[in-house]
Amino acid sequence: MIESESSGSRSRGQEPETTGRFIVVFADAEQDAPGFLRSAGMASIADSREFGSRAATPDQTEGAAATVFSRLGVAVVSADPQQARALRSFSEEGTIASVSPELIHHVLTESPGEPSTLFQDSGELTWGLQAVAADTSPWSGAGIRVAVLDTGFDSSHPDFAGRQITTESFVPGETSQDGHGHGTHCIGTSCGPRSPEEGPAYGVAFEADIFAGKVLGDSGSGSDGGIIAGIDWAMANECAVISMSLGADIAQVHPPYTAVGRRALDQGSLIIAAAGNNADRRQNDYGFVGAPANSPFILAVGALDQQLEMAFFSARTLPVRGGQVDVAGPGFQVYSSWLMPGRYRSISGTSMATPHAAGVAALWAQATGYRGRELWSALAQESQRLLLPSVDVGSGLVLAPQD
Repeated sequence: MIESESSGSRSRGQEPETTGRFIVVFADAEQDAPGFLRSAGMASIADSREFGSRAATPDQTEGAAATVFSRLGVAVVSADPQQARALRSFSEEGTIASVSPELIHHVLTESPGEPSTLFQDSGELTWGLQAVAADTSPWSGAGIRVAVLDTGFDSSHPDFAGRQITTESFVPGETSQDGHGHGTHCIGTSCGPRSPEEGPAYGVAFEADIFAGKVLGDSGSGSDGGIIAGIDWAMANECAVISMSLGADIAQVHPPYTAVGRRALDQGSLIIAAAGNNADRRQNDYGFVGAPANSPFILAVGALDQQLEMAFFSARTLPVRGGQVDVAGPGFQVYSSWLMPGRYRSISGTSMATPHAAGVAALWAQATGYRGRELWSALAQESQRLLLPSVDVGSGLVLAPQD
Protein backbone atom coordinates (compact mmCIF):
# COMPACT_ATOMS: atom_id res chain seq x y z
CA MET A 1 0.00 0.00 0.00
CA ILE A 2 0.95 3.51 -0.20
CA GLU A 3 -0.59 5.75 2.38
CA SER A 4 -1.19 9.41 1.76
CA GLU A 5 0.66 12.15 3.61
CA SER A 6 -2.34 12.56 5.86
CA SER A 7 -2.43 8.76 6.50
CA GLY A 8 -6.14 8.63 5.82
CA SER A 9 -8.67 7.83 8.48
CA ARG A 10 -7.48 6.50 11.82
CA SER A 11 -10.85 4.97 12.63
CA ARG A 12 -11.13 1.20 12.75
CA GLY A 13 -14.76 1.43 11.78
CA GLN A 14 -14.43 3.32 8.49
CA GLU A 15 -15.58 1.50 5.38
CA PRO A 16 -12.59 0.54 3.19
CA GLU A 17 -12.18 1.88 -0.34
CA THR A 18 -13.12 -0.75 -2.92
CA THR A 19 -13.20 -1.03 -6.73
CA GLY A 20 -16.41 -3.02 -7.20
CA ARG A 21 -14.52 -6.15 -8.27
CA PHE A 22 -13.86 -9.23 -6.12
CA ILE A 23 -10.79 -11.25 -5.13
CA VAL A 24 -11.52 -14.98 -5.22
CA VAL A 25 -9.15 -17.29 -3.36
CA PHE A 26 -9.33 -20.96 -4.33
CA ALA A 27 -8.92 -23.52 -1.56
CA ASP A 28 -6.28 -25.39 -3.57
CA ALA A 29 -3.67 -23.43 -5.53
CA GLU A 30 -3.31 -26.42 -7.89
CA GLN A 31 -6.99 -26.35 -8.82
CA ASP A 32 -8.04 -25.62 -12.41
CA ALA A 33 -9.31 -22.15 -11.55
CA PRO A 34 -9.87 -21.03 -15.19
CA GLY A 35 -11.91 -24.16 -15.86
CA PHE A 36 -13.98 -23.64 -12.74
CA LEU A 37 -14.75 -20.00 -13.59
CA ARG A 38 -15.75 -20.97 -17.14
CA SER A 39 -18.11 -23.60 -15.72
CA ALA A 40 -19.57 -20.85 -13.53
CA GLY A 41 -20.51 -18.89 -16.65
CA MET A 42 -17.49 -16.58 -17.11
CA ALA A 43 -16.47 -17.00 -20.73
CA SER A 44 -13.61 -14.50 -20.86
CA ILE A 45 -10.75 -15.67 -18.62
CA ALA A 46 -7.13 -14.47 -18.62
CA ASP A 47 -4.57 -16.81 -17.02
CA SER A 48 -1.26 -15.32 -15.87
CA ARG A 49 0.60 -18.54 -16.69
CA GLU A 50 -0.01 -17.85 -20.38
CA PHE A 51 2.33 -14.85 -20.12
CA GLY A 52 5.19 -16.58 -18.27
CA SER A 53 7.65 -14.12 -16.72
CA ARG A 54 6.40 -11.30 -18.99
CA ALA A 55 3.49 -10.55 -16.60
CA ALA A 56 -0.24 -10.26 -17.02
CA THR A 57 -0.51 -6.49 -17.44
CA PRO A 58 -3.77 -4.53 -17.58
CA ASP A 59 -3.39 -4.06 -21.34
CA GLN A 60 -3.13 -7.82 -21.84
CA THR A 61 -6.08 -8.70 -19.60
CA GLU A 62 -8.37 -5.83 -20.63
CA GLY A 63 -11.93 -6.98 -21.18
CA ALA A 64 -11.56 -10.25 -19.30
CA ALA A 65 -14.30 -11.10 -16.83
CA ALA A 66 -11.67 -12.67 -14.60
CA THR A 67 -7.88 -12.71 -14.37
CA VAL A 68 -6.47 -15.84 -12.75
CA PHE A 69 -3.07 -15.88 -11.04
CA SER A 70 -2.56 -19.63 -11.07
CA ARG A 71 0.71 -19.62 -9.10
CA LEU A 72 -1.22 -18.10 -6.22
CA GLY A 73 -4.62 -19.74 -6.68
CA VAL A 74 -6.26 -16.30 -6.78
CA ALA A 75 -8.53 -14.60 -9.32
CA VAL A 76 -9.67 -11.00 -9.78
CA VAL A 77 -13.29 -11.17 -10.91
CA SER A 78 -15.79 -8.65 -12.25
CA ALA A 79 -19.07 -9.88 -10.81
CA ASP A 80 -22.40 -8.39 -9.87
CA PRO A 81 -23.68 -9.03 -6.30
CA GLN A 82 -25.71 -12.06 -7.43
CA GLN A 83 -22.67 -13.63 -9.12
CA ALA A 84 -20.56 -12.89 -6.03
CA ARG A 85 -23.11 -14.66 -3.84
CA ALA A 86 -23.04 -17.62 -6.22
CA LEU A 87 -19.24 -17.78 -5.98
CA ARG A 88 -19.40 -17.59 -2.16
CA SER A 89 -21.77 -20.56 -2.17
CA PHE A 90 -18.93 -22.73 -3.44
CA SER A 91 -17.06 -22.13 -0.17
CA GLU A 92 -19.46 -24.62 1.40
CA GLU A 93 -18.19 -27.27 -1.03
CA GLY A 94 -14.56 -26.47 -0.26
CA THR A 95 -13.78 -25.19 -3.76
CA ILE A 96 -13.38 -21.53 -2.83
CA ALA A 97 -11.68 -20.33 0.37
CA SER A 98 -12.91 -16.71 0.25
CA VAL A 99 -14.55 -14.03 -1.89
CA SER A 100 -13.57 -10.50 -0.83
CA PRO A 101 -14.14 -6.99 -2.19
CA GLU A 102 -11.09 -5.66 -4.04
CA LEU A 103 -9.47 -2.96 -1.87
CA ILE A 104 -7.68 0.25 -2.80
CA HIS A 105 -4.23 0.70 -1.21
CA HIS A 106 -2.10 3.81 -0.72
CA VAL A 107 1.53 4.84 -0.19
CA LEU A 108 2.64 5.07 3.46
CA THR A 109 4.53 8.29 4.12
CA GLU A 110 4.20 10.83 6.92
CA SER A 111 5.19 14.38 7.87
CA PRO A 112 8.51 13.97 9.69
CA GLY A 113 8.15 15.96 12.91
CA GLU A 114 11.21 16.68 15.03
CA PRO A 115 14.57 14.89 14.52
CA SER A 116 16.51 12.85 17.08
CA THR A 117 20.24 12.21 17.10
CA LEU A 118 21.57 8.78 18.18
CA PHE A 119 22.14 8.13 14.47
CA GLN A 120 22.44 10.82 11.83
CA ASP A 121 23.29 11.09 8.16
CA SER A 122 26.97 11.66 7.48
CA GLY A 123 28.75 12.69 4.32
CA GLU A 124 29.37 9.00 3.56
CA LEU A 125 26.32 7.10 4.86
CA THR A 126 22.66 7.60 5.68
CA TRP A 127 21.67 6.97 9.28
CA GLY A 128 19.59 4.00 8.16
CA LEU A 129 22.56 2.18 6.65
CA GLN A 130 24.47 2.74 9.86
CA ALA A 131 21.60 1.57 12.07
CA VAL A 132 21.08 -1.75 10.22
CA ALA A 133 24.88 -2.26 10.00
CA ALA A 134 24.75 -2.56 6.21
CA ASP A 135 27.92 -0.47 5.98
CA THR A 136 29.97 -3.14 7.80
CA SER A 137 28.42 -6.20 6.11
CA PRO A 138 30.56 -8.10 3.58
CA TRP A 139 27.44 -8.89 1.55
CA SER A 140 26.04 -6.78 -1.31
CA GLY A 141 22.91 -8.63 -2.50
CA ALA A 142 24.65 -9.74 -5.70
CA GLY A 143 22.67 -12.43 -7.49
CA ILE A 144 19.51 -11.82 -5.43
CA ARG A 145 16.37 -10.60 -7.15
CA VAL A 146 14.40 -8.00 -5.20
CA ALA A 147 10.97 -6.85 -6.37
CA VAL A 148 9.74 -3.47 -5.19
CA LEU A 149 6.00 -3.14 -5.87
CA ASP A 150 5.18 0.54 -5.65
CA THR A 151 4.72 3.60 -7.91
CA GLY A 152 7.35 2.46 -10.41
CA PHE A 153 10.88 3.71 -11.01
CA ASP A 154 12.45 6.81 -12.55
CA SER A 155 14.58 5.16 -15.23
CA SER A 156 16.37 8.45 -15.90
CA HIS A 157 18.00 8.54 -12.45
CA PRO A 158 21.79 8.63 -13.00
CA ASP A 159 22.63 6.75 -9.80
CA PHE A 160 21.22 3.54 -11.33
CA ALA A 161 23.01 3.67 -14.69
CA GLY A 162 24.31 0.23 -15.59
CA ARG A 163 22.22 -1.64 -12.97
CA GLN A 164 20.17 -4.72 -13.80
CA ILE A 165 16.61 -3.31 -13.57
CA THR A 166 13.47 -4.98 -14.91
CA THR A 167 10.31 -2.87 -14.95
CA GLU A 168 6.63 -3.55 -15.53
CA SER A 169 3.38 -1.65 -14.99
CA PHE A 170 0.21 -3.15 -13.54
CA VAL A 171 -1.64 0.17 -13.51
CA PRO A 172 -4.06 0.65 -16.44
CA GLY A 173 -2.99 3.45 -18.77
CA GLU A 174 0.35 4.14 -17.05
CA THR A 175 3.88 3.05 -17.93
CA SER A 176 6.36 1.80 -15.34
CA GLN A 177 7.91 5.28 -15.16
CA ASP A 178 7.45 6.72 -11.66
CA GLY A 179 5.40 9.90 -11.67
CA HIS A 180 5.02 10.04 -7.89
CA GLY A 181 8.48 9.53 -6.35
CA HIS A 182 7.61 7.03 -3.63
CA GLY A 183 8.67 3.96 -5.63
CA THR A 184 12.00 5.47 -6.67
CA HIS A 185 12.68 6.36 -3.03
CA CYS A 186 11.92 2.82 -1.82
CA ILE A 187 14.04 1.24 -4.56
CA GLY A 188 16.89 3.54 -3.56
CA THR A 189 16.74 2.46 0.08
CA SER A 190 16.48 -1.27 -0.63
CA CYS A 191 18.86 -1.53 -3.59
CA GLY A 192 20.40 1.89 -4.28
CA PRO A 193 24.10 2.68 -4.70
CA ARG A 194 26.97 2.84 -2.24
CA SER A 195 28.84 5.32 -4.42
CA PRO A 196 26.30 7.84 -5.71
CA GLU A 197 27.42 10.81 -7.75
CA GLU A 198 26.31 13.14 -4.96
CA GLY A 199 25.75 12.81 -1.20
CA PRO A 200 25.91 9.79 1.09
CA ALA A 201 25.48 6.12 0.22
CA TYR A 202 21.84 5.13 0.76
CA GLY A 203 21.23 1.61 -0.61
CA VAL A 204 21.27 -1.57 1.50
CA ALA A 205 21.52 -4.37 -1.12
CA PHE A 206 23.47 -2.28 -3.58
CA GLU A 207 24.26 -5.07 -6.07
CA ALA A 208 20.87 -6.85 -6.07
CA ASP A 209 18.89 -7.26 -9.28
CA ILE A 210 15.97 -4.84 -9.17
CA PHE A 211 12.45 -5.69 -10.32
CA ALA A 212 10.35 -2.52 -10.23
CA GLY A 213 6.65 -3.32 -10.49
CA LYS A 214 4.28 -0.38 -10.75
CA VAL A 215 1.18 -1.41 -8.77
CA LEU A 216 0.31 2.08 -7.52
CA GLY A 217 -0.45 4.87 -9.94
CA ASP A 218 1.12 8.30 -10.07
CA SER A 219 -1.63 9.39 -7.65
CA GLY A 220 -0.14 7.02 -5.04
CA SER A 221 -2.97 4.47 -4.96
CA GLY A 222 -3.76 1.11 -6.51
CA SER A 223 -5.98 -1.94 -6.19
CA ASP A 224 -5.62 -5.49 -4.92
CA GLY A 225 -5.71 -6.76 -8.49
CA GLY A 226 -2.65 -4.78 -9.53
CA ILE A 227 -0.76 -5.71 -6.36
CA ILE A 228 -1.53 -9.42 -6.76
CA ALA A 229 -0.51 -9.23 -10.43
CA GLY A 230 2.78 -7.68 -9.32
CA ILE A 231 3.37 -10.43 -6.75
CA ASP A 232 2.63 -13.08 -9.38
CA TRP A 233 5.12 -11.42 -11.77
CA ALA A 234 7.79 -11.22 -9.07
CA MET A 235 7.34 -14.91 -8.29
CA ALA A 236 7.47 -15.83 -11.99
CA ASN A 237 10.82 -14.05 -12.07
CA GLU A 238 12.05 -15.90 -8.95
CA CYS A 239 12.39 -12.85 -6.73
CA ALA A 240 13.51 -13.93 -3.26
CA VAL A 241 12.25 -10.71 -1.67
CA ILE A 242 9.10 -8.73 -2.50
CA SER A 243 8.91 -5.29 -0.86
CA MET A 244 5.53 -3.53 -0.57
CA SER A 245 5.42 -0.11 1.09
CA LEU A 246 1.68 0.21 0.70
CA GLY A 247 -1.52 -0.58 2.52
CA ALA A 248 -5.15 -0.05 3.37
CA ASP A 249 -6.32 1.13 6.80
CA ILE A 250 -8.45 -1.88 7.73
CA ALA A 251 -7.95 -3.76 10.98
CA GLN A 252 -9.41 -7.01 9.66
CA VAL A 253 -7.10 -9.49 7.96
CA HIS A 254 -7.89 -9.34 4.22
CA PRO A 255 -8.29 -13.01 3.13
CA PRO A 256 -6.52 -12.74 -0.26
CA TYR A 257 -3.21 -11.82 1.38
CA THR A 258 -3.40 -14.72 3.82
CA ALA A 259 -3.43 -17.08 0.84
CA VAL A 260 -1.02 -15.06 -1.28
CA GLY A 261 1.53 -14.65 1.51
CA ARG A 262 1.49 -18.35 2.40
CA ARG A 263 1.72 -19.53 -1.21
CA ALA A 264 4.54 -17.09 -1.94
CA LEU A 265 6.50 -18.39 1.07
CA ASP A 266 5.90 -21.97 -0.07
CA GLN A 267 7.42 -21.07 -3.45
CA GLY A 268 10.44 -19.25 -1.99
CA SER A 269 9.40 -15.59 -2.04
CA LEU A 270 9.25 -13.54 1.17
CA ILE A 271 6.77 -10.64 1.07
CA ILE A 272 7.67 -7.70 3.33
CA ALA A 273 5.12 -4.94 3.88
CA ALA A 274 4.69 -1.67 5.77
CA ALA A 275 2.81 -2.00 9.08
CA GLY A 276 1.00 1.31 8.56
CA ASN A 277 1.07 4.96 9.59
CA ASN A 278 -2.31 5.19 11.29
CA ALA A 279 -0.98 5.88 14.82
CA ASP A 280 -0.36 9.20 16.52
CA ARG A 281 1.61 8.29 19.61
CA ARG A 282 1.80 11.97 20.60
CA GLN A 283 -1.92 11.65 21.30
CA ASN A 284 -1.69 8.14 22.83
CA ASP A 285 -3.23 6.71 19.67
CA TYR A 286 -1.34 3.52 18.75
CA GLY A 287 -3.26 2.58 15.62
CA PHE A 288 -3.26 -0.93 14.14
CA VAL A 289 -1.46 -2.93 11.48
CA GLY A 290 -3.40 -2.67 8.24
CA ALA A 291 -3.67 -4.85 5.11
CA PRO A 292 -1.72 -6.49 3.55
CA ALA A 293 0.86 -6.40 6.39
CA ASN A 294 -1.60 -7.96 8.83
CA SER A 295 -1.54 -11.23 6.90
CA PRO A 296 0.05 -13.93 9.11
CA PHE A 297 2.30 -14.83 6.16
CA ILE A 298 3.57 -11.33 5.29
CA LEU A 299 6.40 -9.79 7.31
CA ALA A 300 5.15 -6.50 8.82
CA VAL A 301 7.66 -3.71 9.45
CA GLY A 302 7.35 -0.88 11.99
CA ALA A 303 9.28 2.42 11.83
CA LEU A 304 12.02 3.68 14.15
CA ASP A 305 13.54 7.14 14.44
CA GLN A 306 17.22 8.06 14.76
CA GLN A 307 17.09 7.44 18.52
CA LEU A 308 15.80 3.88 17.89
CA GLU A 309 12.50 4.92 19.44
CA MET A 310 9.15 4.35 17.78
CA ALA A 311 8.26 6.85 15.09
CA PHE A 312 5.10 8.59 16.28
CA PHE A 313 3.03 7.37 13.32
CA SER A 314 4.07 3.69 13.38
CA ALA A 315 1.18 1.24 13.94
CA ARG A 316 1.00 -1.20 16.85
CA THR A 317 0.11 -4.90 16.92
CA LEU A 318 -3.53 -5.88 17.32
CA PRO A 319 -4.43 -8.95 19.43
CA VAL A 320 -5.49 -11.03 16.42
CA ARG A 321 -3.63 -13.63 14.40
CA GLY A 322 -1.65 -11.82 11.73
CA GLY A 323 -2.13 -8.39 13.25
CA GLN A 324 1.38 -8.14 14.62
CA VAL A 325 4.44 -6.03 13.85
CA ASP A 326 7.21 -8.57 13.10
CA VAL A 327 10.36 -6.42 12.88
CA ALA A 328 11.31 -2.74 12.71
CA GLY A 329 13.56 -0.59 10.55
CA PRO A 330 14.69 3.01 10.07
CA GLY A 331 11.65 4.97 8.92
CA PHE A 332 12.12 8.58 9.99
CA GLN A 333 13.66 11.28 7.78
CA VAL A 334 15.14 8.70 5.42
CA TYR A 335 17.31 10.06 2.60
CA SER A 336 17.10 8.26 -0.75
CA SER A 337 16.66 8.69 -4.49
CA TRP A 338 13.80 10.78 -5.89
CA LEU A 339 12.43 11.83 -9.25
CA MET A 340 14.71 13.84 -11.46
CA PRO A 341 15.60 16.68 -11.45
CA GLY A 342 15.12 16.66 -7.65
CA ARG A 343 17.28 13.53 -7.45
CA TYR A 344 17.16 13.02 -3.65
CA ARG A 345 14.68 13.56 -0.82
CA SER A 346 14.26 12.70 2.87
CA ILE A 347 10.79 11.42 3.84
CA SER A 348 9.27 9.41 6.71
CA GLY A 349 6.91 6.46 7.07
CA THR A 350 6.67 2.74 7.61
CA SER A 351 7.10 2.84 3.83
CA MET A 352 10.71 3.84 4.47
CA ALA A 353 11.31 1.16 7.10
CA THR A 354 10.09 -1.59 4.76
CA PRO A 355 12.80 -1.27 2.06
CA HIS A 356 15.47 -1.24 4.78
CA ALA A 357 14.11 -4.64 5.89
CA ALA A 358 13.85 -5.83 2.28
CA GLY A 359 17.44 -4.86 1.55
CA VAL A 360 18.64 -6.60 4.72
CA ALA A 361 16.63 -9.70 3.71
CA ALA A 362 18.43 -9.71 0.36
CA LEU A 363 21.79 -9.66 2.16
CA TRP A 364 20.72 -12.62 4.31
CA ALA A 365 19.46 -14.45 1.20
CA GLN A 366 22.89 -14.02 -0.38
CA ALA A 367 24.80 -14.92 2.78
CA THR A 368 22.82 -18.07 3.64
CA GLY A 369 21.03 -19.25 0.52
CA TYR A 370 17.80 -19.18 2.54
CA ARG A 371 14.45 -18.52 0.89
CA GLY A 372 10.85 -18.26 2.06
CA ARG A 373 10.24 -19.27 5.68
CA GLU A 374 13.95 -19.86 6.40
CA LEU A 375 14.72 -16.33 5.27
CA TRP A 376 11.92 -14.94 7.47
CA SER A 377 13.37 -16.83 10.45
CA ALA A 378 16.89 -15.55 9.85
CA LEU A 379 15.70 -11.96 9.59
CA ALA A 380 13.72 -12.20 12.84
CA GLN A 381 16.27 -14.21 14.82
CA GLU A 382 19.16 -11.93 13.91
CA SER A 383 17.32 -8.68 14.71
CA GLN A 384 18.63 -6.41 17.46
CA ARG A 385 16.42 -6.58 20.54
CA LEU A 386 15.29 -3.15 21.68
CA LEU A 387 14.02 -1.88 25.01
CA LEU A 388 10.62 -1.34 23.43
CA PRO A 389 7.40 -3.40 23.57
CA SER A 390 7.26 -6.30 21.11
CA VAL A 391 3.79 -5.09 20.10
CA ASP A 392 5.60 -2.13 18.52
CA VAL A 393 8.83 -3.62 17.13
CA GLY A 394 8.34 -7.39 17.03
CA SER A 395 11.75 -9.07 17.14
CA GLY A 396 13.50 -5.69 16.92
CA LEU A 397 15.70 -3.78 14.49
CA VAL A 398 16.69 -5.71 11.35
CA LEU A 399 20.46 -6.17 11.09
CA ALA A 400 22.65 -7.10 8.12
CA PRO A 401 24.78 -10.27 8.28
CA GLN A 402 28.36 -9.60 9.40
CA ASP A 403 30.13 -12.78 8.28
